[in-house]
Amino acid sequence: METKTEEKTNFGFSFGRPTSTTTSISSFTIGGSNLHKTTNAAEKKEKVPVEIPACLVFSGFQSNLDSQWRDIQWTAERKETLMKTVSSYRPSCKEVTQARVLLLGPVHSGKSSFISSVQSVFNGRVTNRAMVGSSISTSFTKKLQSFSIRTQKGEGDTGLVLCDIMGLGDGEMTGLTLHDILSVIKGHVPEGHKFSPDQPVGAGTAGYVKTPSLKDKIHCVAFMVDASKISFHHKGLGSTFRQLREHISDLGVHQVALLTHVEQLCQGTAKDVSQVYKSLSIKETMSKAAALLGMSTSSIVPVKNYSSELDLDVNTDVLLLSAVDHILQYANLFFQDCTPQYRMPLSL
Repeated sequence: METKTEEKTNFGFSFGRPTSTTTSISSFTIGGSNLHKTTNAAEKKEKVPVEIPACLVFSGFQSNLDSQWRDIQWTAERKETLMKTVSSYRPSCKEVTQARVLLLGPVHSGKSSFISSVQSVFNGRVTNRAMVGSSISTSFTKKLQSFSIRTQKGEGDTGLVLCDIMGLGDGEMTGLTLHDILSVIKGHVPEGHKFSPDQPVGAGTAGYVKTPSLKDKIHCVAFMVDASKISFHHKGLGSTFRQLREHISDLGVHQVALLTHVEQLCQGTAKDVSQVYKSLSIKETMSKAAALLGMSTSSIVPVKNYSSELDLDVNTDVLLLSAVDHILQYANLFFQDCTPQYRMPLSL
């Protein structure tokens, strides 16, 4: 007689060294039925990870609210206003002409896609400026790359630079270390530097910036969290995020978070992005992201990146530009903190 057991493989998280742990599984109840994977004793030797797409997990529980829980105008006029706001933005500190924002998150959380999507809005067509990979377990981006977001028709650069870096927890030979992340934020890492866990950034690194100026540093960090995987992340990811946030905060750098792939949580949002702030499942997932990161939901915004689309969509553009505007507000806090406060002269 065969004995059946249920299993699931979770991948632990660490800076550059994921580990696998096996725990007893759980079944997912979807629309009144149980969806799970069973293996008999003969199959026990081959443990195949089972990943349930978020769209399936949530499809039985989808519901929309009557009104938006954040006030967003989904119009072409709003898109134009946001484009002008981003195009005209300049840091409040005279020493710096552009705000440097570091995108930080696990592999395939949407960092490179976000950069390409934002630039696509200004290009007027979907383009892939930051190259995106398709590998399941490793990061396509291996080096530090800075992308200055250009205005419409290539008229010039905006006051925003989005910095792409390899994903967290990519593996023993490609993982990103806490030391290297902080080195990037402090401005020591040269553009184009290729990361390696066995060669930490230091004075011997080619192009190492020994005394970085304010313009070399990172002025805001945007954590990227994949909404479709929020329920499947290993618990270690939360402690990693909180450890990062503690060290980054010590440097005086403000942080925000972008909740990516929200269209995979809700069929209504997948069809019409303007429904994002009416989706109960997305609202609940944002609360989960806040708990994972240890930050307030007011610091988190949802985004939908362009992936298979060929043409731009006004609602998607509004959501992307709203995220950029959100980032720039937090970047400006850094410059306000660095700028000496003006004091009224004493009356004679």
